[in-house]
Amino acid sequence: MPKTQSKWNETDIPDQVGRTAVVTGANSGIGLAAADALARAGAHVVLAVRDERRGEAAAATMRDARGSVEVRRLDLADLASVRQFAAGWQGDLDLLINNAGVMNVPEASTKDGFELQFGTNHLGHFALTNLLLPHVTDRVVTVSSGAHRFPAGMHIHFDNLNLAGEYAPMVAYGQSKLANLLFTLELQRRLTEAGSRVRALAAHPGWAATNLQSHDASVVRRMAMRAGNRFLAQDDKAGARPTLYAAIQDLPGASYVGPDGLGEMRGAPTLVGRSRAASDPRSARRLWTASEELTGVVFPHLAERAGTTG
Repeated sequence: MPKTQSKWNETDIPDQVGRTAVVTGANSGIGLAAADALARAGAHVVLAVRDERRGEAAAATMRDARGSVEVRRLDLADLASVRQFAAGWQGDLDLLINNAGVMNVPEASTKDGFELQFGTNHLGHFALTNLLLPHVTDRVVTVSSGAHRFPAGMHIHFDNLNLAGEYAPMVAYGQSKLANLLFTLELQRRLTEAGSRVRALAAHPGWAATNLQSHDASVVRRMAMRAGNRFLAQDDKAGARPTLYAAIQDLPGASYVGPDGLGEMRGAPTLVGRSRAASDPRSARRLWTASEELTGVVFPHLAERAGTTG
């Protein structure tokens, strides 16, 4: 008897032999767990990581997988690195998982002068996705967070995307995660308009115990998160399940997947809701336009892709 949706886990991933996936930030945490699950199901998985040494160490843990694993350098906080990664891609790419991110760090900038969390979590993935999109045949999954709702009334600061003079780590992180959802919304609209079969989806891990929280700018928050990781969080394997569910299941474009437990902090993957701000098509289009202007990367022409209809 097949498992119900509420019991879905990585053992339910169908055979991935012949499929290729790119997972950003796959050297640790839920990125590594997702990459591992896909490789063990037979996929060829590319670990797109900033630190190749750590990437190779992560890849070594998957050498007994049915599929194959390789490591390529990608620094999402450097648009030149993003362009180099995309320029080196050849052939089809079934699945792009935009997983990498930074969280609640002290104020800093990317190499291109963007606020670090917005620049890495959103703009880096925005540029990467659009540059790779002509190769993508199935779907793009972008990892967001329940933090897109917080602080209360979270919105995109269009008049000050870098939060210059008003930086707060949690506000910057929340803005970047809200941007992930608006990006997914507008990407799906554009894919549909282009007649493409490629789908854009988003996921969030709930509260997963990873090293992401260890870089929090606040000592108090770091201590609280350590306690939460110990007593409340699920492990990185469980935290990766919403990402994998979004990557594998037959779901509508622009779907958002998260845990089904209390407060979406833990549990089995299921479709979840998002804030009103994350559902606003006008904000999504405005963010897309701003992102194109900031990165110099635009939505590609897809009319001749094999994965299009019409």
